[in-house]
Amino acid sequence: MNNILKIFLATVFVLTTFKLVSFTLVNNSSTPSDGCISFTVGQGTGCDWMCNYCATNLGTSNYYFTDNVCKYQITPSGWTNGCVGNPIAGKVYTCCTAGFRDEL
Repeated sequence: MNNILKIFLATVFVLTTFKLVSFTLVNNSSTPSDGCISFTVGQGTGCDWMCNYCATNLGTSNYYFTDNVCKYQITPSGWTNGCVGNPIAGKVYTCCTAGFRDEL
């Protein structure tokens, strides 16, 4: 088993153990060739986890969800409320690097 897979499985174990988060990776590529990754989430998984997952796996904080399920919310005073939204368990979500198409 390669190291990336071991790290991935260990991370999933820790996340599911401590936060009761579950997800399924749909696009099983450690380096997405199209700048996007797709996955489903289980019940109780929130946008905070999804945003962190996308940023970590895409290697950038400059990304977006293709269906806008999660967004960073900024208050009128300029403070961030974090990544918010209402994901649905079992639905496939896709996040993509914002500048990928410009880099081609």
